[in-house]
Amino acid sequence: MPVSGPDVVSTLRALEQLPGVAEAVATARDACTELRWHQALRRRIPEAAAESRVRGARASAALDGAEIPVDAVRDLMRGAVAWPTDDDAVMQTLRSAVQATAESEHVRPQVGTSPAQALARLHVAAGSPLLPADQVGRPRVAGEDSRELVELGAAPESTEVAERLRGLADLTGAMSAAPALVVAAVVHGEIAVMRPFVRGNAVVARAFERAVLIESGLEPTGVVVPEVGHGKEGVAGYAGALTAYASGSPEGVALWLTHCAQAVQHGAAEGMAIADAVLAGRLS
Repeated sequence: MPVSGPDVVSTLRALEQLPGVAEAVATARDACTELRWHQALRRRIPEAAAESRVRGARASAALDGAEIPVDAVRDLMRGAVAWPTDDDAVMQTLRSAVQATAESEHVRPQVGTSPAQALARLHVAAGSPLLPADQVGRPRVAGEDSRELVELGAAPESTEVAERLRGLADLTGAMSAAPALVVAAVVHGEIAVMRPFVRGNAVVARAFERAVLIESGLEPTGVVVPEVGHGKEGVAGYAGALTAYASGSPEGVALWLTHCAQAVQHGAAEGMAIADAVLAGRLS
C-alpha cells in the first residue's frame, strides 16, 4: 500500500482512524511515556539502550529463523567472544540482525532527512554477511529478484521498487506532523513488501522502524524493544500481519498497524524489564 505524495500527512492521519488503530496507538504511546520516567533512565540510558539493541537483535534474528540465547548475543555484541570464522546460515542470519540493529543507532539522524542513505547504510550492515559485495547497500536492478517473504507474493520489479523508494522520503518527512507510530509501521511494511534488496529486507525493515521510533521522539531513549513485540505471536503472527498489510485492504492495513502498535507496547514492557535489571545491577 504505497503512501506518498503531497497529501501523505492526511493519509497517515486517516490510517490512524481505521478501526482499532487509534486506541492501540494511544496505549503504545502511554507505555513509552511510562518507560521514559523509569528511575534507571535518569542517568543510565546508554546502558539500557545497549541492552535493548542486544535483545532487539536476538528477536530480529529469531524472526528470520535464527534462535540464539540472549546471553550469547550479548557476548558477541560487546566483544566478549569472537564471531566464528566459519559462519553457518544461522550465524550469518544472527550477524545480519546484530549489525543492522547496531547501525540503527547511527542512522537515526538520517531517517527523516536522507532516508535513502539511511536505508543503504542499514543494508550494508545487514547484507554484508549474506550477499556478495556488489549486491550490498543498493536496491535490486533489472534481472535481480528477492525470494524472501514469499508469503507476501512475488517481489515487485526493480522499476516499481525505485518508485516506491522515492515515497520513503515523503513518509519519513511526515514524522513531525503525522502519528509517529503510524509512520514507523507503514515504513516497516513498505520496505518488507517491496523487498528492495536481494536479501536482508526484513532485518532492514525492522531496524529502520526502530530508528524512526527513536528519531520521531515517540521513544527517544532507545530502550523499547519493538522486535520482541513483533515476535510475540511467533514468526507466523508477524508474517500474517505483514501479509495483511500487503493486501492493501483497509482491514489488512488496520491489522498491521494494530500489530505494530502492540509490538511497541510489548517492546516497552521489555524495556521496563531492562530498566529494572539495570537499576538492580543484574545485567552481566
